[in-house]
Amino acid sequence: MAALPGLTPGTLPPEAAALRARVREFLAETPFTARCDSWLTGADPAFSRLLGERGWLGMTLPERYGGHGRSPLERFVVIEELLAAGAPVGAHWIADRQTGPSILAHGTEEQKKRFLPAIARGECFFAIGMSEPDSGSDLASVRTRAERDGGGWRLRGAKVWTSGAHLAHAILVLARSAPRSQDRHAGLGQFIVPLPDDRVTIRPIRGLSGEHHFNEVVLDGVFVPDALVLGRAGDGWRQVTAELAHERSGPERLLSTFMLIRLLHGRAAGPAARRALGGLTARLWALRQASLGVAGALARGETPDLAAALVKDLGTRFEREVIEAVREHAGVEPDPGSPDPLARALAESVVQAPGFTLRGGTNEILRGIVARGLGVR
Repeated sequence: MAALPGLTPGTLPPEAAALRARVREFLAETPFTARCDSWLTGADPAFSRLLGERGWLGMTLPERYGGHGRSPLERFVVIEELLAAGAPVGAHWIADRQTGPSILAHGTEEQKKRFLPAIARGECFFAIGMSEPDSGSDLASVRTRAERDGGGWRLRGAKVWTSGAHLAHAILVLARSAPRSQDRHAGLGQFIVPLPDDRVTIRPIRGLSGEHHFNEVVLDGVFVPDALVLGRAGDGWRQVTAELAHERSGPERLLSTFMLIRLLHGRAAGPAARRALGGLTARLWALRQASLGVAGALARGETPDLAAALVKDLGTRFEREVIEAVREHAGVEPDPGSPDPLARALAESVVQAPGFTLRGGTNEILRGIVARGLGVR
């Protein structure tokens, strides 16, 4: 553990308590439908704009680009409260969590001025164009091609499991901009594709209960001008791995099933149920400290990709174990039509649970990253 940079216990700044109180007051006064896994399944653009009005989007972006110059630890407090309440944050989540920081780090001045203020207002949503059919979590195997065409590039290929693409104003696509070589990580680039576009087809991938947040995205020769290439074509692998530190380590990797813990707390009867609840709470607190440690590393300008991978591995396994513990001790079964909020929350969690350890990189891939970083593979 000590050998992984960034994985030290996190400490919140003194002003965090007042900020947390303001977020809780807002949530108590604002009507919304609470959901498990709300950062993926709960999208409400109007709610996102309310957060933007309060300065709770684009928090870590500089003020000159419409942000608020706050620290990643202050942002941690806000999103922790939103997730714990099951608030509908899915519409803006990708843009605020990772695309905004990526554009800030690698984008041109024109790109920053175009996209960052709108992200901070809750008026510009992004989708991630990384995963592809038949590629699993192996991003280096992407087959989407970016071919030179005059003053830009033509993109051809398909992306899958693209959360929120049907709501997004743009998608950041990872594509191969040069022929394959012995270095599988070379020749990749990131391209900003505004949406909608006649050469981009977005098809819904519906879940078992009919919900729609995943999509397949087909790029049929869509043109991306040079002005919308993020960073340098060919440097995509380095940029993506830095982006994944933001994607993998946040409290959303621990709190997708937090509503179950909260509801179980209100009805845990008997020593076995109380022991289970205590064990879950203790583990959650330890994982929270690790996630805070990564946020602290980001605040120091570090790239804690190994620590982020470990947090996601441990956190998403914990989220799945919460479901089984609650089913065992709550005395209810998943039922989306039940008047019991715990039965409904269980139903939402059971449907989403297979994806917990897949999205953002499978746990097997993450363990390989950690092993290589420790020099044992």
